[in-house]
Amino acid sequence: MYHPEYGFYSSGGHAGRRGDFLTSPEVGPLFGHVVANALDAEWERLGQPDSFTVIDYGAGPGTLARSVFAASPRCAEVMRYIAVERSEMQRALHPEFVLSVDEDEIRASELFASKPVGVVIANELLDNLSFAPVTRVEGRLHLLDVVLDGDRLATTPALGALDNVESFFDASVSQAVLQAEAASWFGAMRSTLRRGRILVIDYARVRSIDVEIRTYADHGRAGDPLEALGTKDITVDVDLEQLQRRVGPADQLSTQAEWLRSHGIDALVEEGQRMWKAGASTGSLEALKARSRVREAEALTETEGLGGFTVAEWVIA
Repeated sequence: MYHPEYGFYSSGGHAGRRGDFLTSPEVGPLFGHVVANALDAEWERLGQPDSFTVIDYGAGPGTLARSVFAASPRCAEVMRYIAVERSEMQRALHPEFVLSVDEDEIRASELFASKPVGVVIANELLDNLSFAPVTRVEGRLHLLDVVLDGDRLATTPALGALDNVESFFDASVSQAVLQAEAASWFGAMRSTLRRGRILVIDYARVRSIDVEIRTYADHGRAGDPLEALGTKDITVDVDLEQLQRRVGPADQLSTQAEWLRSHGIDALVEEGQRMWKAGASTGSLEALKARSRVREAEALTETEGLGGFTVAEWVIA
């Protein structure tokens, strides 16, 4: 939806929860198994601390948490898994072995004071935070207002230039999307961790000029966000150029396909194929689950789909 003062907001928090598309954890348990491998790698890098906190921000119904624990990571015995979700309905579905909280609870909790060691995971979160389109008028950036043009909605530059935002964009940028809430979220998470890693997985762009406002409905792209208000999800590419100007450069950028391979997805698929060959004749449930890894891997690494998502990692020292 659109707020006349603050700009565009996503309409549902997580479009996949409304059925317009699947997020990676919802494809199947393989994604969570690879995330478990990555958590083990970070736990090892940090020296196997006695307490290891994972903050799954925008956790939905807890699908990722279930898959991670089902993979039995080595760090599980010392891991505190916090599932942050704004929807009370989704929180009611969280498994009992996670600490289930909403955004207000985590910001008011002792977590910020305790400075835990661990990992913050934001899978398809930042694209759903509020954002505001801006345009350059006579060299200065202005918010775009929505006005009524005859019988349709249109945009027009707001009166008065924005202060203190010019440094977020290259001077050559004439149109952009201000993503202040994403930067604010990142700042809060960085101040929360004493040591560890912030892991952002989303559709993103490395240049501000390439950022696109996206709409989804009925399992596909839905066109102009100002048309048929209330019938579509509105999201935006994560602007990595802007975000890194505001919070500092990422320590690692990769595609989701590259990141999954770096954390063992190919080995898991090969293991699944062996398990299927060994158990296919018996029709065992475990063999059937193992066989599904091939299809899941294809969906998760498809370069024109989920595999083309960006994985951005910031190491907190």
